Amino acid sequence: MTSSIKQGDPGLKSVEASENLMEAVGFGYPYVERREKLPEPKEKERGASLWSLIKENIGKDLTKVCLPVYFNEPLSSLQKCFEDFEYSFLLDQACAWGKQGNRLMQILSVAAFAVSGYSSTKRRAQKPFNPLLGETYEADYPDKGVRFISEKVSHHPMIVACHCEGKEWVMSGDCNLKSKFWGRSIKLDPLGLLTLQFVDGQRYQWNKVTTAIYNLIIGKVYCDHYGTMQILGNGDLLCKMKFKEQSIFHQNLYQVQGYVYDKEGNKLASLFGKWEEALYFILGDIATRGRAFDPMSEATRLWRINDPPEFPTRYNLTRFAITLNELTPELKEKLPPTDSRLRPDQRHLENGEYDLANSEKLRLEQKQRQAGKLQERGWQPRWFCKNDESFKYKGGYWEARDQINWSGCPDIFGSDVVCV
Repeated sequence: MTSSIKQGDPGLKSVEASENLMEAVGFGYPYVERREKLPEPKEKERGASLWSLIKENIGKDLTKVCLPVYFNEPLSSLQKCFEDFEYSFLLDQACAWGKQGNRLMQILSVAAFAVSGYSSTKRRAQKPFNPLLGETYEADYPDKGVRFISEKVSHHPMIVACHCEGKEWVMSGDCNLKSKFWGRSIKLDPLGLLTLQFVDGQRYQWNKVTTAIYNLIIGKVYCDHYGTMQILGNGDLLCKMKFKEQSIFHQNLYQVQGYVYDKEGNKLASLFGKWEEALYFILGDIATRGRAFDPMSEATRLWRINDPPEFPTRYNLTRFAITLNELTPELKEKLPPTDSRLRPDQRHLENGEYDLANSEKLRLEQKQRQAGKLQERGWQPRWFCKNDESFKYKGGYWEARDQINWSGCPDIFGSDVVCV
């Protein structure tokens, strides 16, 4: 333990009791019944050679490469943004720690949330659908105490903006994803910051790390995340976490290590774990304990992954991801015509109607080629506006939903309507 942490300091609660203190926070929401499996496929899926399709595109931006629907999962990039909120209770816990004046536990909880968003990617080989310009996705999850809206706000560069409201926190961000295909692998570099604001005025910002997908041509496809994530608060604390890149000898699998620093640079806490399993911390600098020290002897768990679904899918979706594209008759009546759940190629893929999915995907990609010209003519997002270098939610979505008034939202998926 560093000299900057003393027993009895204001805001530093008993770490040993932290799990018991916070175990109920974020779980007192009403039960909502959601589906537990995808529909049974109506057709037998056809295989396709990825190499024969994209061997001429090595080094190019993969978002501009048209692939058959067989290489997609039945979710859009807009829905994938909400998938990061599977463990949103960690933000509720962070808020509760902040109310007690415990900024250390608050930033540790935020760090756990930032890591948890990667946990669903371990066995996900298919790519999400690239949204159409103006495509949206809403998620109203009272069982998690959150509601979420995202929109594709730019075609080139491809930018998705999102806004999520919790009970006592708001999180927003936009992402410009740079992708490159290198023959056997794809590298994805996200640009942009995520911003988390609590009701007590505390604010945190952080970046996402690089994602790479390997063995696209030969071998078992796998996903890795690597790089340094910095979580910076408007107080005195900073968290730096390193996602270790897998070596050619398959060492350091999924490992995350980091520290929380005070304004003098002292290490207040050490974090360690795996992004696909769990994250732990101990107080002080783990590096000073010596090689014989077993960190698990003092470790407190911040987060662990949820159990796998009872009904596995061929896309390796989590229990939470299985619910994201669910479309009930009651919900369909309330959605704008731009929502991802109404996208026909994605819906056909989920239903296992592969021929229809492929033909609809080709049709929509033809329409999407006009998006660049629409932007040049002054097209503007419906729910977000550009503020300096980032996009911010400008409000009005949930009010329009209450009135089911989507007069300003075109039918971008319709057969005769161009997205404008």
